[in-house]
Parts: sequence; structure tokens; C-alpha cells
Amino acid sequence: MSLHVDWHQYHRCVERLALTVYESDFRFDQIICIARGGLRVGDVLSRIFDQPLAILSTHSYAAEGGTIRGELVIAEHMTMTRPRLGSRVLLVDDMVDSGHTLAAVHAELPRRFPHIVELRTAVLWWKARSVFRPDYCVDYLADSPWIRQPFEVYDSLDPAMLRERLAAPA
Repeated sequence: MSLHVDWHQYHRCVERLALTVYESDFRFDQIICIARGGLRVGDVLSRIFDQPLAILSTHSYAAEGGTIRGELVIAEHMTMTRPRLGSRVLLVDDMVDSGHTLAAVHAELPRRFPHIVELRTAVLWWKARSVFRPDYCVDYLADSPWIRQPFEVYDSLDPAMLRERLAAPA
């Protein structure tokens, strides 16, 4: 089973997430997004809340076409525009699937940045099979479907294919 999300639905989910966080009265001074899935979410939330965005990359060395989770690597450094990370942090990603990445980052951030006094998590989709429960989500997915997001078309599009696509009549 899979859930197909188009651009309109995707943007609406991000907006609903922003409203959910806003209505919770959580006042944060920093957004950290987990790259790659959380980049778009973090960017939009940073604009809506007018808060700085930091980007933290992670990677799971996966086997068998990404169906088997491997060792999680959390980047040593974050990209951010302030000299110091905020102390009240909203950590965002697109989804919590297995939950292992979000759980590991959630545990690691206070170790690396002991000045963090509050850390909450926000995702668009929370799958039932996850070992981590986010503080905020738009949709809880009891059947844990595969989610087909609108930008996944670029995962299999190389530059030569893009040239052909753009040359074709609209």
C-alpha cells in the first residue's frame, strides 16, 4: 500500500504542520531540519515563523535498494546562519518512518549542544511502526504506507533525461 502526495497536498501538509505548532504555543528560537526529507519542511516553517534554520544531514547506509536500514551517520557539523544554536529548538523532518533517525538525532542534539533547554519534534507523517513518537504531526498513518512524495520524480531523473523532458512539447 502506498500514499501518493502531489505538490498541492504536500504544501497543504506543511501549512497544517505550521498551524499545529503555532496553536501549541511552543515558542522556539531555532529550527533544525534533517536533510534531505526535512529541508522543504524546515524552509517553509522558517519563513512562516521567521526563525533561523539550521540544516543537519544524516545518512543510513542502506542495502537492497533502501529496504534494509544500515548504520546511521549524523553529520558532525550543522549549516546555520547564527554563530550559536538557539536554546528552544524545533526539530523537523518530513516523516517518522522507522523512527530510528529522529530518535537518534533527538538524543544526540542535547549531548552536542548542552545549552538546549527544550527540544520538540515535528513531522508531516507519523507511521504506526515508528519507535519514536513526534511531538507534532499532521497525519498519523496506522497502516504505515509507503509515501510517494512529489519530488521523488527527481530520484530517477538524470541530466540527459531532463534535457529530453524539457525539449518535449508541453
